[in-house]
Amino acid sequence: MTKVFIDGSAGTTGLRINERLAGRGDIELITLPDALRKDESARKQALYEADIAFLCLPDAAAVEAVALAQGSSVKIIDTSTAHRTDDDWAYGFPELTGLHEKIASSARIANPGCHASGFIALVAPLVEAGIIPADTSLSCFSLTGYSGGGKKMIADYENPETASKLASPGMYGLTQSHKHLPEMKKICGLEKAPVFCPVVAPYYSGMEVTVPLTADMINGNIEKIEETYISYYNNQNGLVKFTKDGSAAFLYADALSGRDCMEITVTGNAERILLVSRFDNLGKGASGAAIQNMNILMGLDEKTGLVL
Repeated sequence: MTKVFIDGSAGTTGLRINERLAGRGDIELITLPDALRKDESARKQALYEADIAFLCLPDAAAVEAVALAQGSSVKIIDTSTAHRTDDDWAYGFPELTGLHEKIASSARIANPGCHASGFIALVAPLVEAGIIPADTSLSCFSLTGYSGGGKKMIADYENPETASKLASPGMYGLTQSHKHLPEMKKICGLEKAPVFCPVVAPYYSGMEVTVPLTADMINGNIEKIEETYISYYNNQNGLVKFTKDGSAAFLYADALSGRDCMEITVTGNAERILLVSRFDNLGKGASGAAIQNMNILMGLDEKTGLVL
């Protein structure tokens, strides 16, 4: 039986991972009492006992946890930003070319950011295929539910005394220094980071990431983009898939709330194109992706224990 430790189990991502693992008979969860959750010695012991550890911590604390684990045989899946552009870590988006194999053979996996997951899923295959040149100046609009902001943001949105001030969508990351930008640029093989507009809205979970293109930005057309996505994703594990629904008048950001998969679609016309990915910011954007990576490390079907 695989021993698993969640360091940071009280946070939003840690809680969701715990929920997904609770009913599994192939996992033994190592837990610490509340009084010892931040105790360095207790955490180190748990890391040494575990076969796989999830780090659901702020960046600095994640770096500290990796140091605590030095000398152990534990395999680490880090959900923080700390190691996502580190060449010594496997980037945990297994649907991208070569990454499944790298994850399977790695002891250090960096789980992708939520906004980054949606952008990378859309852009990386098109850069790889030469449809989007690496030097293209892209932009990205990303709409997320408030659960992506963690426990404090959830409390603010669900508190009647503060919720009225948060009743409309709010742009953030206004200085163009959002923490997901480095991985968005690097993993896609872009020469420049996109102009990025993240928006949090007053619904619990679900994410909709949009990348606009014009015909003069690409090598090919809308049909070529669709063909590329179908070839790239639709013969894989089913967790990321291209869907086409020409009759849809609206694409709602919470359509996949509570699920661990991602849907990609392309809308627009010959001159103006929208690439769109939809998923749950707590699912394929965080905890679901982390469990998928754990399943790969364990040699299991990637979908084991996930909600699709």
